[in-house]
Amino acid sequence: MIYFNVPPFVGCEMDYVREAVEQNRKISGDGPFTKRCNAWIEERFGAQKALLTTSGTTALEMAALLCGIQPGDEVILPSFTFSSTATAFVLAGARLVFVDVRPDTMNIDETKIEEAITDRTRVIVPVHYAGVACEMDTIMDIARRHGLMVVEDAAQGVMSTYKGRALGTIGDFGCFSFHETKNYSMGEGGALLINDPAYNEQAEILREKGTNRSRFLRGQVDKYTWVSYGSSYLPSDINAAYLWGQLEHADQINDNRLASWHAYDEALRPLAAKGLVELPCVPEGCVHNAHMYYVKARDLEERTALISYLKERGIMSVFHYVPLHSSPAGLKYGRFDGEDAYTTAESNRLTRLPMYYGLAPEDLNAVADAIHGFYGQARD
Repeated sequence: MIYFNVPPFVGCEMDYVREAVEQNRKISGDGPFTKRCNAWIEERFGAQKALLTTSGTTALEMAALLCGIQPGDEVILPSFTFSSTATAFVLAGARLVFVDVRPDTMNIDETKIEEAITDRTRVIVPVHYAGVACEMDTIMDIARRHGLMVVEDAAQGVMSTYKGRALGTIGDFGCFSFHETKNYSMGEGGALLINDPAYNEQAEILREKGTNRSRFLRGQVDKYTWVSYGSSYLPSDINAAYLWGQLEHADQINDNRLASWHAYDEALRPLAAKGLVELPCVPEGCVHNAHMYYVKARDLEERTALISYLKERGIMSVFHYVPLHSSPAGLKYGRFDGEDAYTTAESNRLTRLPMYYGLAPEDLNAVADAIHGFYGQARD
């Protein structure tokens, strides 16, 4: 069996978990390993401030609250994304306005955003699909001209850049995920990146159950108290300890995944040249992190047959999101602006292939051979 995903594990994670338990004796939130991870993200990516969270979802929830979303406000986002992107803003009371994606990257079509803006629009949420950046210069220009905030859903974008800038550090807020399916994992976890220091204290209060405990721990107040609304968005330091082992080896993991991505690309390029499949596109100025490798079949029927063919050969592959605007919750909480020219049609064609740290070359070649076989082609 060739699995679709194997959670990353470099070997030192359990040593750090044991250190958290036996030496630090600190396993709740904001312990030594949490602070190390926060500092690493800030230094490595040039983030003004980073705060680990319990998930990418709760990072998005914090961002929505920090944006000051009020009931009835509108948020523009792609429909081709995970439910967390939407539900974080729905919880804050927003109405969702979905716009079409670009067929080349599956990212939000930046040319469709401006016409979706109304007097209720407050936030634009670009989702960096597969770790490939959205067209952020255009998006930021639109946001600034219309007085809108930008929350980058960079759940899949850790280690990716746009014109030299780390994803998550370009908008007002950025959100990472460290779920077990991501390039770097703490089981369940995420991070909020804050790019304007004016939001630092409010974010700390929000994350610390509405208290000013962070100021107390820094010695800035002699006691801490409840000062505003908030929740518990702090992950256990056990989880942070696990993540720290992977961040220490971030380049090793990234290089390994990129090698697999390029091996897939080379192996499947002949099929694309014959027009049998379409392969991922990485625009100029974007450096990706090999979060996933996918192929696009001709249509839904062919995609279904391809997934079944691979499964019969012990290869797990999966399709991705069902567009949110067609889901029960999407119909309830939002609307699609303009024409759905690509979102549904392209999502019906896309198949994700096995991709994870440590994917064996022989397994990768078996996947490539099987896809060639499905299309009746011999590999060169």
